Parts: sequence; C-alpha cells; structure tokens
Amino acid sequence: MPTIKRHLLAFALAATPALAFSAEGVDLPNTLGMTAYGTSSAGYSQMVSIGNLLQNEYGVSLRILPGDNDVSRMTPLKMGRVPLCACGIAAFYGAEGVLLFADENWGPQPIRVVTTSIASFGLSIAVAGDIGVETPYDLKGKRVSYIRGDDALNLGTEAMLAFGDLDWDDVERVEFPGYGRSFEGIIADQSDTAFTVSVAGGPQQLAASPRGITWLTLDPEDKEGWARLKEVAPYFQPHKVTSGAGISEDDPWIGSSYPYPIVVANADTDDTLVKSMVKVFTEDYDKYKDAAPGNEGYALESQNMQWVIPFHDAVVDYYKEIGHWTDEMQAHQDRLVKRQQILLDTWDSFTAGDTPDDEDAFRSAWMEARAAALEEAGMNPIFR
Repeated sequence: MPTIKRHLLAFALAATPALAFSAEGVDLPNTLGMTAYGTSSAGYSQMVSIGNLLQNEYGVSLRILPGDNDVSRMTPLKMGRVPLCACGIAAFYGAEGVLLFADENWGPQPIRVVTTSIASFGLSIAVAGDIGVETPYDLKGKRVSYIRGDDALNLGTEAMLAFGDLDWDDVERVEFPGYGRSFEGIIADQSDTAFTVSVAGGPQQLAASPRGITWLTLDPEDKEGWARLKEVAPYFQPHKVTSGAGISEDDPWIGSSYPYPIVVANADTDDTLVKSMVKVFTEDYDKYKDAAPGNEGYALESQNMQWVIPFHDAVVDYYKEIGHWTDEMQAHQDRLVKRQQILLDTWDSFTAGDTPDDEDAFRSAWMEARAAALEEAGMNPIFR
C-alpha cells in the first residue's frame, strides 16, 4: 500500500468516536489526527509539543501527518480524514477559493480558525544592506525579486510595494525560479530584495554576505500605508519582531507578520472537539509555552480577534464564556461568515452551470464570478 494511503487510513481510523476520559471540560477522542508542515518545520515541532501535552494531561494520542505542500496538508482536511490542520497562510487562500484553490477540484473551503500563533518572527522583504533602503517608499527603482510559480511570496512582495505606494511598474522586476535562488541572486548582486520569514536560512546567508541585510520599517502609525498594504494582503498586521537575521530583543525590527501556524477546522467540525482544543491551547498555555520555539504565540493576548478567517462557532462560544468577546468582534465575525457563505454559494452556482474545460479559462471565469458576487455585496474581492 502506498505510504500516503497508509497515512490516510490511519487518520480515518483516528476519527472514530471512541472518547478518552474527560477532564476539566476537555473531551477528545482517544486518538486525534491533524496535518501540519514537514517534520523540520516550526509548525510541526509545535504540534509535537501539543501532542505531548495531550498525552500527558488527557491521555489523548495526537497523530500528526506532515505535508510538504499546501495540497498535501489541506486535502485530508477537505476529505474529512482529519479534523484539524496546522496550516500556513494557504488556509486564507483556501477560504477565499483563490490561487491554487481556484481549481475545479477545490473552490472556496468552509475553513474556520481554532487558534493561531503570532510569535517573535516577522514576514516581509529582506533587503540588501548596501543600497540605503529603510522603508517600502525607498524601493522605487530598485531590483525586486519575483518568484515564478509562487503566488504567496509574490503577493507578499506586492503588499510591501503597496505600502510604499508602489507597484511592479515602479521597480525593476527580477525573476527567479525559486525562493532559494532569489537569495542567491541578492548575494550575487542580481537583485536587491526577496520576500521571506525573518528566521529563515536565506536572510542568515544574506546577513553574512558582503552586502549585509536590512528590513523594511513599516510604521504602525502610517495608516495610509497600512491601508494600501491590506488592500493587497489583508492578513498582514504590524508586529515588533525580535527574532531573525540582524534582529534581536535589544535591536528589534518594527515590521510585519501574520500568524503561523493557523490551526483550522472545517465549519462543521464537531463543536465539542473544537471547544476542547481551544480550551487546551488557552488554559494549558503555561504547560507548553516553552516546549517549542514559537509556542509563546498561542497566548490569548496574542490572538487577533478580528482577522481574515472566521472563528469556528465553538471557539466563539468559548471566548464568550471566558468574557473575551465584544460586540465589535461579533460584528466582524458576522461579516466574515457572510463573506464565506457568499463564496460557497457562488461556487455552487458557478460549478452547476457550463464551465470551461480549459484550466486557465476555468480559473479566469471563476475569479470573475467570485469578484462580481463579492462586489455586489459591497465587499472587496482582494484577488482578481
């Protein structure tokens, strides 16, 4: 039996309804399955630490299926093989039905947030330290990396350009076949920037090179700049970054980030399971916060209560119970749920009709239908 099928079978068995003992309101299956990033990732290490907590405190075995890409991580969730995914920003793309999810086999997904981690790292453009760039406004005329076939990285770059009231026409676009090559290109003086996470290997290599490294300052008080950025990529948020190449507690970077991992479930995932998991993440925080790098990002005070993906209903119920919910949060949640329903209904209508056989034509037609439905409801399509 192929390895992936064995994994999926294991997760199917893990979804059986036999329950472990219930303690302090936590009521979970004996075995719980989820997907995550690969075994060398921070997200996987964090989920292992949560698994240890679940085993030690509640007798629950957490089985983690590592996935090398967004499809392998999200397919088991879509198929109902696992109830949870420790995903990246592709969770947002999936909820919106865009990029790789603008495909006849996918479409918008009914994804809901359980919890997220905002840790000490940041995400933005790393810039060669020898060109005098300090903010996105300074990027005009500079050589900016574009990664062929990587929509997420390019969208991040576009967002940073938008902060500076720029676009690709205002810079020299330098194309690379992959993320790693973009950093090799900066070091070789072929480009000046690359989108990345501050703690990745590429920035470390750049920092150690003769060109050095700097990070774009994104002033939280620059409301117009942030508004332009969020028109392109609304999942970013201001962040004081203390981990990364050339960054420390004593020399922080005032930049940007977004949650990683984003622990999500489908909207119809069992309420008891979801409520138990958010309870564990919140109330057992002191027991696991130091068990893996980035775990401190799951603290209740670090949660963005008005982000871009709606919370699962059971999470909302829990936050209401502990008094961590406001009318403003509810209004935002209602708008996100309405947006999700519009996308799901539009997809059903779109796929029920005659759709193009060609993959590119299908994608184009869907994106047009999607944008029209959202605009009719007075919502920003974001993606076109």
